[in-house]
Amino acid sequence: MKRPKRITTHVLQEMKLKGEKISMLTSYDYSMSKIVDQAGIDIILVGDSASNVMAGHETTLPITLDQMIYHASSVVRAIETCLVVVDLPFGTYQGNSKLALASAIRIMKESGAHAVKLEGGKEIKESIDRILSAGIPVMGHLGLTPQSIYKFGTYVVRAREEEEAARLQEDALVLEESGCFGIVLEKIPAHLATQVAESVKIPVIGIGAGGGVDGQVLVIHDLLGITQEFNPRFLRRYNNLYEEIKGSVQNYIRDVKSRDFPNEKEQY
Repeated sequence: MKRPKRITTHVLQEMKLKGEKISMLTSYDYSMSKIVDQAGIDIILVGDSASNVMAGHETTLPITLDQMIYHASSVVRAIETCLVVVDLPFGTYQGNSKLALASAIRIMKESGAHAVKLEGGKEIKESIDRILSAGIPVMGHLGLTPQSIYKFGTYVVRAREEEEAARLQEDALVLEESGCFGIVLEKIPAHLATQVAESVKIPVIGIGAGGGVDGQVLVIHDLLGITQEFNPRFLRRYNNLYEEIKGSVQNYIRDVKSRDFPNEKEQY
């Protein structure tokens, strides 16, 4: 299928109807996003995972709205075609729908992004409704929700038990009925994710949720092998840039120390 000039929420809906899988990756800066967009990605997620991979925090909780806007602005300046979705960070929407709307408006106005993503189901419905009432597209996120890590206490697979699985299916329907254009399902049993994708008309993107969903998302630093300490079963590494970059830096150090760099051709 020929790539559209711009990926929109409408294009994603058409992709689901046609059975074409949706590709999504995180990205947080201008240079990387330019490469990712030109490679043909459908969606860039400016994830609050920037808290981990860009800032070195243990969880996603510390990243601020200002920092998310900074990362999102950098990404938007780089892209020509893909849809840019931005995570609303922890503390900017839970339990306060007016704050949720204000946070989403700031992201859209100050970064130029195309949509926001929120973690949770019916407990954040009021926030979703308010954001959507301003014409801002919303993507949901169910299953393992990293912003709730201290509530769960662990990053294990979610919704293995019948009760939690039923609640997740209910929440997916709530998100669809509210008007979300898509849902991310993180780290849940593959059969459950397939059931959810089949029960809703909107695209469902999985991470650690099997192949029966409408698309996949990974963290770019994990996919490229820049991060080394993170090894979940669902991660496929397409490169080992940690070793490649380290080797390049070591070669540079060697050439500087040995006076090989710069040579005659590399000076004015």
